[in-house]
Amino acid sequence: MKVERVTVRSNARAARQLWGGLSIAATRSLQELTTRYSLSVATGDLQLLDGRWYVTYSGLLQLALRRGCQGIETQLQEQPSDATASRWVFKAVAYKSSRRSRFVGYGDADPSNVSPMVRGAEMRVAETRAVNRALRKAYGIGLCSVEELGTSCGSVRPTLAKSNGSRGSNGSNGQPRLRDQLCLLIRQYNLDANLVKAYAVDFCGTDKLSGASRDKVEAFIQELAKSAKENRDALVCKLNSYASASELTP
Repeated sequence: MKVERVTVRSNARAARQLWGGLSIAATRSLQELTTRYSLSVATGDLQLLDGRWYVTYSGLLQLALRRGCQGIETQLQEQPSDATASRWVFKAVAYKSSRRSRFVGYGDADPSNVSPMVRGAEMRVAETRAVNRALRKAYGIGLCSVEELGTSCGSVRPTLAKSNGSRGSNGSNGQPRLRDQLCLLIRQYNLDANLVKAYAVDFCGTDKLSGASRDKVEAFIQELAKSAKENRDALVCKLNSYASASELTP
């Protein structure tokens, strides 16, 4: 299977489709990330939050695969962990080009620094964060990863679209954009983006997701997060029922 080459132009086009216009700083940063690491916006390697780029877990794993990573080991750190408080600490070791070339990263998670969307999965979040830090060290990526942010998208505030009076526009209350929340859920649970969009349109009762009210989209995101957390396999089966739906434009 031929893998499509990631170009600055294709990345910029995908970014504009997802987040609208890019600032000069964001554009320059995207150019560097594309040329140095071949990270792809379209496949979810990068997320734009508050005008800043963040790498994702899947993006780091793909980069490691392309660069010939020899393996990744994780180990629960029992002494600082506390199961009763749902606090977990992991150590991850990434082996770059040989078993002697090792890069260590630590990750922690507890209910105070994870999103309500993944509450109850703190152990997995901690391990993911540890792996991300190890891989970022191994391949010299200064970007923070999305999964390392506290409380979902973190407390950072993504760039808000200018108010245009539409029902589906974002508010100005400093909360993450609904699109960003949805993208993060898709990345977190490794869901098919097109099937999620088809499900969202059906849930909201509109022809296009962009025509749905903010309340409807918020309700859908809450339902998706709940379903993914409680029974991801059942959710995937439900999403697969939309496989024959026509692809929706973002």
